[in-house]
Amino acid sequence: MKNPFAHIAEPLDLKQPEKRFFNLNKLGDPRYARLPFSIRVLLEAAVRNCDNFLVKRKDVENILNWSVTQHKNVEVPFKPSRVILQDFTGVPAVVDFAAMRDAVKRLGGDPEKINPVCPADLVIDHSIQVDFHRRPDSLQKNQELEFERNRERFEFLKWGSQVFQNMRIIPPGSGIIHQVNLEYLARVVFDQDGYYYPDSLVGTDSHTTMIDGLGVLGWGVGGIEAEAVMLGQPISMVLPEVIGYKLEGNPHPLVTSTDIVLTITKHLRQVGVVGKFVEFFGPGVAQLSIADRATIANMCPEYGATAAFFPVDHVSVQYLLQTGREEEKIKYIQRYLEAVGMFRDFSDAAQDPDFTQVVELDLSTVVPCCSGPKRPQDKVAVSEMKKDFESCLGAKQGFKGFQIAPEHHNARLKFALNGCEFELTHGSVVIAAITSCTNTSNPSVMLGAGLLAKKAVEAGLTVKSYIKTSLSPGSGVVTYYLKNSGVMPYLSQLGFDVVGYGCMTCIGNSGPLPDAVMEAITQGDLVAVGVLSGNRNFEGRVHPNTRANYLASPPLVIAYAIAGTIRIDFEKEPLGRNAEGKPVFLKDIWPTRDEIQAVERQFVIPEMFKEVYEKIEKVNESWNSLNAPSDQLYSWDPKSTYIKSPPFFDNLTMELQPPKSIVDAYVLLNLGDSVTTDHISPAGNIARNSPAARYLTNRGLTPREFNSYGSRRGNDAVMVRGTFANIRLFNKFLKKQAPQTIHFLSKETIDIFDAAERYQQAGHPLIILTGKEYGSGSSRDWAAKGPFLLGIKAVLAESYERIHRSNLVGMGVIPLQYLPGENADTLDLTGYERYTINIPEELKPSMQVQIKLDTGKTFQAVMRFDTDVELTYFQNGGILNYMIRKMSLQS
Repeated sequence: MKNPFAHIAEPLDLKQPEKRFFNLNKLGDPRYARLPFSIRVLLEAAVRNCDNFLVKRKDVENILNWSVTQHKNVEVPFKPSRVILQDFTGVPAVVDFAAMRDAVKRLGGDPEKINPVCPADLVIDHSIQVDFHRRPDSLQKNQELEFERNRERFEFLKWGSQVFQNMRIIPPGSGIIHQVNLEYLARVVFDQDGYYYPDSLVGTDSHTTMIDGLGVLGWGVGGIEAEAVMLGQPISMVLPEVIGYKLEGNPHPLVTSTDIVLTITKHLRQVGVVGKFVEFFGPGVAQLSIADRATIANMCPEYGATAAFFPVDHVSVQYLLQTGREEEKIKYIQRYLEAVGMFRDFSDAAQDPDFTQVVELDLSTVVPCCSGPKRPQDKVAVSEMKKDFESCLGAKQGFKGFQIAPEHHNARLKFALNGCEFELTHGSVVIAAITSCTNTSNPSVMLGAGLLAKKAVEAGLTVKSYIKTSLSPGSGVVTYYLKNSGVMPYLSQLGFDVVGYGCMTCIGNSGPLPDAVMEAITQGDLVAVGVLSGNRNFEGRVHPNTRANYLASPPLVIAYAIAGTIRIDFEKEPLGRNAEGKPVFLKDIWPTRDEIQAVERQFVIPEMFKEVYEKIEKVNESWNSLNAPSDQLYSWDPKSTYIKSPPFFDNLTMELQPPKSIVDAYVLLNLGDSVTTDHISPAGNIARNSPAARYLTNRGLTPREFNSYGSRRGNDAVMVRGTFANIRLFNKFLKKQAPQTIHFLSKETIDIFDAAERYQQAGHPLIILTGKEYGSGSSRDWAAKGPFLLGIKAVLAESYERIHRSNLVGMGVIPLQYLPGENADTLDLTGYERYTINIPEELKPSMQVQIKLDTGKTFQAVMRFDTDVELTYFQNGGILNYMIRKMSLQS
C-alpha cells in the first residue's frame, strides 16, 4: 500500500536526490515541536512505515497528539530499525527459528519464510566464566574452557548466521554486547534503501537501554517478542508518559558516574517510572560524557523505566569521532538530525519539550555510594556502609536484613589456603569483580581504578589471596588504553588480571570459590560479600555463597578488595599500612578527576577503536575454525544436551482453539515481592542435587560438564528442570529459602519440577501466587517458557515487571493482577485452595475476570492483556504460534 505521507519525503542533499528522508517539519503541525525527543523517534518510525495496515494513519495522529493520548492507554505500533541479542537469549531465539521452520513445513508452508527481515546482531558475551584468575594466562585459559564447554552452541549459532539472512554474529572474546553496540554497532542514523532515518532498536537483554546514552532509542524486550520483530512485526506498545529528568550543576571531583547512576536509580524508584520513558535535559547533561550518559541509561531497568533517553548533541558527535566512525557518515548524521528537529542543545532552554512530569537532580549533591546488599535501588553512601551492613546483619530477613542473632555478629572462622592461614567473618569480601556493561565502557572509572591500583601498589597495599579478584573489560579497547597508560601491571599485582571479555560475574558466571572459603562460609553461616561494578545484585545471582552483594564503582571495588571487608569506615579507618608502618587511607590513593581526565585525553584515541573493530568479526581463530552445517532445516541431534527441538509447536494446527477457563488449579508456589527472573530461571551453575543435574547425569555427563543454565537455554529439558531452581527462592509454603514446594496430593515436600510433573501427569492445571514486581531483573524468555512447560496456566500478582509480563503473554500464560488495594493477605488467600478462573469467550484488553476458590470464596482480578494485539497472541496460544500460522498462510 502507498504511504500516505510519501509527499513529505525529500532529499537531504540536493546533490544526492536519490537519498531522501521524511521531513517531519513538513507535517505542518505545531504539536511536533513540543514532543519529547524520544517520542519524535516513535513518530518518525510511524510516518515512514505507514501502510494503513500494520501502521495506520490514526497511529501517526495518536503519537502527534501525545500530550493528550499519553494519559489514555492508547496503543501504537513501533517498528525499530534493528534487533540486538546476546547468546544466552540468542541461542533460544535461533532454536525457535529453526523449530518454526520445521513447523511451517509441517503445515504445508515454505520454511524459508521464517527468516529475519529486520537486521539483527548477536554478540556472544554471556558464555565465558571466571574459572581462572590471578594468573597471567587467565584470559587464555578461560577462553579455552569457554570453547570446550560451548562448542556445540557456537556451531549452532554459526549455522544460524549462515542460513538466516540479516543476522550478524559478533564472535566470543569481542566484548560485552552493550559496549560493542555503543562503540561499533550503533549507526545513530541509518542510511538504507534510499532513506535516512533514526537508528532505533529492541534487544533481548534488559540493559539494551545503554544505547539511549548515545541518542539511539532502544530498550529490552522478551526474546519471544524480539523474534516477532525480526520477522517484520511491529511492537505493539502503550504510548508512554515521558518523565523529564533535569540535571543541573557539576559533580564533585571525587564523584564517579557510578555514584551518579546509583543516586538516580534510587531517586527514580521513589518517583515511580515503571512503563514510562525518562528523557534527560538541562545544562547538567552537557557536563556528562557519552560514557557517563550510557552508564545512567544502562541502569534504566533498575529504576524501572522502559527507556532512558539522552538526545544527540555535540558531545555525541565528538564521541562518534573519538570511536573512529567515518567523518562523512558523522556529517550526514548531524545534518539529518538537525533537519528533522532531533539534534539537541542542552544549554538552550527554548528547545526543552513538554514532559508529563519534571524531576530534578543537582549533580553537586551526589556523594560516593554503593547499592545493596540485595537490590540495585538500595543506595548506601560509602560513609554509611559499615553502619548499614551491621544493621542489616540483625534485621529481619528481607531486602535489608539477614536475621543473624546478635551474639553471632562477630563470629570468626579460621581456614587455611595454599599454606597460609586466614580468617573470615560477617562482611568479609570474597569476590571483587570489575565487570559488567555498566562501568567497563567508561574510561573515566576504568582509568580511575587503574590509577588507584598504581597508588595502592606504590603504598605497599595488597589484596588477600583468597579473594576472587577479576577484571572483565567490555571491549578490547579497554585493555588497549589500560596497557598504553601504564596502569595494567598495577591492576595485575592486586589480582585484577583480565579474565575474559564478557558479562561474567555480573550474570552469575563468577566461577567457583576455593573449597576452603566455601566451607568456612557454610560452617560459620557467614554473610560473605561480593563487590562488583555491575548493575544487578539480587540474591543468589552473583554466587550462591555471597549472601550480600554490593554494586560499586571500579575504584571502590579495588578499595574494598584491599580492605578485605565491607565493615570499614574509609574516613576513619586505614586500608592498610605502608612499608614504614604508617596508615594508608583511601583518600591518600584516590585519583582526582583532573588526573583521570589528563590520562583519558592522552590514551583514549580513535586509532585504538579502529584497530580493535576493523578485525572484530574475524580475529577469533577458534570461531573461524568451527565447522557448521549449511542445510536450510536444522538436523537436530537427539543425543545433544545443548540444542534440542522444543515441544512448543508439536501439536500446532492452523485452526484456533477457543480459550478455556482454568478449572480447579493447584497453587504450585506461593511467593512474595520482587521475585526476579533469576529466581524463576537462574543463569548460573547447575546444582549437583537438582533435577537438571539428574537429567544430565542420566545422559552420561559429569558435574564438571554441566556448565550453566544460561549456556543450556537451547535445551528445553534442562531449562524446564531449572525453572524455580534458585536456592534463594522463598516459598511461603515452606517458610524458608529452597527450590522446593509441597505436592498437595501426596503432602510431600519435593523439588518444584518433580511436583509440577506429578500434577501434569494427573491432569491438574497450576497457577502461581506472588506479590509486587514479579519478574523483575534481566530479560529472560525462559522465565516464561519454563513455567509454561511446567503446566502453569496463570500467575496472580500484585504487579509485574514490564518485559516479563510481555514474555508471559508471548507464551500464552495469563498474567492476572489483583485489584488495587488487594493482595493475597487482604483476601486471606493461603495457596492451599484450588482456583477456578473464568475466561469468557469475548475478551477485551485489561478486562476483569472472576476467580472462584474451592472454599466458595470469589473475587475479581485484572487479566493483563493490555492491547488487542496481545489478545490475538493469547488466542493463538502465544506469539510464535501466531507467526507460524501467519507465515504458513503467506506461503
